[in-house]
Amino acid sequence: MPETKPLGRLRLGVNIDHVATVRNARGGPWPDPVRAARMAEAAGADGITAHLREDRRHITDADIDALSREIRLPLNLEMAATAEMQAIALRHRPHAVCLVPERRQERTTEGGLEVAREENRLAHFIAPLRDAGIRVSIFIAADQRQIEAAHRIGAPVIELHTGAYCEHDIAGDIAARDAECARLGEMAAFASELGLEVHAGHGLTFENVKPIAAFPEVMELNIGHFLIGEAIFSGLDSAIRRMRALMDEARRAAFGEGAA
Repeated sequence: MPETKPLGRLRLGVNIDHVATVRNARGGPWPDPVRAARMAEAAGADGITAHLREDRRHITDADIDALSREIRLPLNLEMAATAEMQAIALRHRPHAVCLVPERRQERTTEGGLEVAREENRLAHFIAPLRDAGIRVSIFIAADQRQIEAAHRIGAPVIELHTGAYCEHDIAGDIAARDAECARLGEMAAFASELGLEVHAGHGLTFENVKPIAAFPEVMELNIGHFLIGEAIFSGLDSAIRRMRALMDEARRAAFGEGAA
C-alpha cells in the first residue's frame, strides 16, 4: 500500500439532533437547535449535522427550515433514502446529504447502509441530488464490499461507522477495539485510493477520538450525542472546544505541527 500523507485540517461536524430530543421532551421551543448550531460555530465546528428521521423523533421539518435559513456553516442533512427525504433535500439544497439506514424501532442508527444489495436503486436515488450540487455521502461499515459499491454508484464521499470500535472501547475489550480500529484505518486507506473522500463518526468521545482522528485519509468527523451529553456538565462551548483540541492534537502527533 502506498504511503499516505495528511490531506489538510480535520473537520468537525457537530450533530445537534439531541438538542431537539431534549426540547421535544417538553414540547416547547427550548433548547433551540439553531442556537446550538451557532454556538458550535463559535466553538470551532466546521459544519452542522442534523438527521431528519422519518418519525421526526428529534429534528423536525421546521428545524431544517430554520437551519437552512439561519446558519452560516455547511449543513449536512442525514436522511434515509426515501422519496420524501429526497424531495426535502432537493427543496432545501443543503451543502451535503448523508444517506443512512433507518428503522423505526431502533434507538439510534445501528449500522451502515447496505449499498451492495441496492446499488441500482441508490445510484438512481443520488443522481438528482448530485445534479442539484449537493455533496452526497454514504454512511457504511468499514467493509471493502460496501466501499466498492459506494464508489460504483457515484457517491463522492463515504462516512465510516465507528460504532463497533466505540462499543468495544466502552466494554473494555481492548483486543477487539484495536482490531476494529485497524480495520477502520485499512478501509479508510482503501476508500481514499479509490478517490473517495472519507469521513467517520458514531459514538466518538474524548477518550476514543484520537486514534480515528490520526488516520490521514479521514477528512471529517461527525460527533453529536456525546457532545450534547457532555454539555450538561461542562457547557456546549467547552465540550466542542475540547473535542476540537483533541482532534488537532492527534493530527499534530501523527503528522507534525502543520497537520491540524
